[in-house]
Amino acid sequence: MSREQRAMIGAMLRQPRPAGPRPVEELRAGFRAMMAQMIVPDGIRTTATTLGPHPALLVEPGGVPRAGTILYFHGGGYVFGSPETALSLTGNLVARTGFRAFSPAYRLAPEHPFPAAIEDALSAYRALLDGGEDPSAVAFAGDSAGGGLTVTACLAARDAGLPMPAAIVAFSPGLDATRTGGSMDAKAGLDPFFTRETLEHTGSMYLAGRDPAHPLLSPAVLADLTGFPPMLLQAGTNEVLLDDSTRMAERARAAGVDVVLDVTADVPHVFQAFAGVLDEADEALDRAALFLTQHIRVPGPAGDGRPAAPHRATPRRP
Repeated sequence: MSREQRAMIGAMLRQPRPAGPRPVEELRAGFRAMMAQMIVPDGIRTTATTLGPHPALLVEPGGVPRAGTILYFHGGGYVFGSPETALSLTGNLVARTGFRAFSPAYRLAPEHPFPAAIEDALSAYRALLDGGEDPSAVAFAGDSAGGGLTVTACLAARDAGLPMPAAIVAFSPGLDATRTGGSMDAKAGLDPFFTRETLEHTGSMYLAGRDPAHPLLSPAVLADLTGFPPMLLQAGTNEVLLDDSTRMAERARAAGVDVVLDVTADVPHVFQAFAGVLDEADEALDRAALFLTQHIRVPGPAGDGRPAAPHRATPRRP
């Protein structure tokens, strides 16, 4: 069944698109339309709120949330996307763990290039801490560019003297603006989403002339990860950004960081968004939820921490 599922998704993603660079508004509208097809699990609640100075979406499970918070950063190349376009991913993590999640609407390029997104991610984390959240009960999660923010927001938090979150979960993270990974060329014919040219088009909007050889732009090749929390990096073999994850895992191990590199065969970029349609997506989300429940620590009455108890919910299928 999985082979047929993967073939169906591959055919959908390879439908003809306009040739050449596309205007920002067209990119944003196309991404909204694509992500609106993804299945959002039943039983979650969403509330528009703020986190720091920026809007955010609060996503909660049915019933009383378990103690613990996921700070979720949406994908979209730092140019498009929103908390709403990532709701299938955020909602599935919430449904599977029982934790609440905040998804901030960080500023986007080209109107707000680097480092605006990182500043907003750091501001959101600071707002949680200022609101009394224990850092051991907060995990960063995100997809694509948002997966990159899970790492760069940690770097920014460490540089600001803030405590590290409990864990990082990154789905197909973008972690190398230099585009020097071997998968950029080796996977070029397999990736249904990206080419080097499309990544350079959106990347140039975010860089705005900055040198990509910077730890906050290319952490997979340049960042010092000393003191980082445990990390789960999930990627598919059919994506040009695969080596962003593999090199980040190597760099994390070299820094003494606990890291799990979870690579799934024959699936595309952010395949987890196809939960309810693709078996591998549901299985990967189950693994991500287990990782979160193992590492988010709930402060006890005596100050001791204990892992949050796992919670399972089945996403709605078509």
